[in-house]
Amino acid sequence: MIDVELIKKLVDIVSHSNIDELRVGDKDIKITIKKSTSGKLYRTQEVSSRSEEILEPPPLEGKEDHKEGIYITSPIVGTFYRAPKPDAPPFVEIGDEIKVGQTLCIIEAMKLMNEVKSEYNGIVRDILVENGEPVEYGQPLFIIEPVGEE
Repeated sequence: MIDVELIKKLVDIVSHSNIDELRVGDKDIKITIKKSTSGKLYRTQEVSSRSEEILEPPPLEGKEDHKEGIYITSPIVGTFYRAPKPDAPPFVEIGDEIKVGQTLCIIEAMKLMNEVKSEYNGIVRDILVENGEPVEYGQPLFIIEPVGEE
């Protein structure tokens, strides 16, 4: 039987120490607790890839002009990837027409790959993040010009 209180104590020990990884176990169960590469521990939870339309987007570094359209934002903190593999073509390019449910990118968080899918039919007008760049929750990733019925 797993002692949840013991696991909580072990997580607390790892998070407040210089330990990067802790492995404990016996013949029936093995537990590994690792710090993320940023040194922070995150509690996992189901994320929604819900995007939001932002009327006044936050200032974008390196972007002097603010484009109109629907801003697709990051549903989680993680690393942005434009393609499923390093040698594969990107999911979308600027100017591509996209459909509802189409994968736009992947956000890697805690070694889990989370697909960000479009909730709109439209045209990709801008990609605001570079491949491999860390992203924050709610950070704008794409600007979409809606077309047709949504």
